[in-house]
Amino acid sequence: MTKALIVVDMQPTFCEGGELGVEGGNAVAERIADYVNAHRSEYAYIATTQDWHIEPGAHWSAEPDFVDTWPKHGAAGTPNAELHPAIKALIIHHHFKKGQYSAAYSGFEGIEDNTDRIQTREEVAAEQSAGKTLANALKAAGVSHVDVVGIAESHCVKDTALDARKFGFEVTVFEDLTVSVSEELGVAARKQMTAAGITLAESR
Repeated sequence: MTKALIVVDMQPTFCEGGELGVEGGNAVAERIADYVNAHRSEYAYIATTQDWHIEPGAHWSAEPDFVDTWPKHGAAGTPNAELHPAIKALIIHHHFKKGQYSAAYSGFEGIEDNTDRIQTREEVAAEQSAGKTLANALKAAGVSHVDVVGIAESHCVKDTALDARKFGFEVTVFEDLTVSVSEELGVAARKQMTAAGITLAESR
């Protein structure tokens, strides 16, 4: 079994003190860092995803409903859109930016961009057309199993895991390396993932 680890949206914007901070986010970042340091050799491919919003349209709203519209967050080029310091220190080489000009929850909607540039719509579209996607990167690495961790279990972790299943990968979400926006939304997300054949487990 050839494995990949996807670290979803571990950014200050989603941790305590951020625009959409989730309680426990900073602690999750530290636990993920410890896990990667202990288990890096088990993975053929490790990648991060980031909300990297430039002009995401109605995804940002001054009057958000917290379902389809949200306060401004993950603004490309700002410190809170960078990787969490604990994750940045891991020196991971593959970074997928998503949501530049639209809403995006799954890492599979992003493109690989290992810079902090503010890309134009045309550049983002060209990278998509060129196939610089997470699905293609995982297939090129010969990956069969994907482990997913990060923030938030109820949203981007769930959607990334579900898309990984749709692309034919076996998927595990580590429950101790993620956190949900709320317990209610977490329960719903776990039911949806389990129904899709995703394994929910504790990291070891």
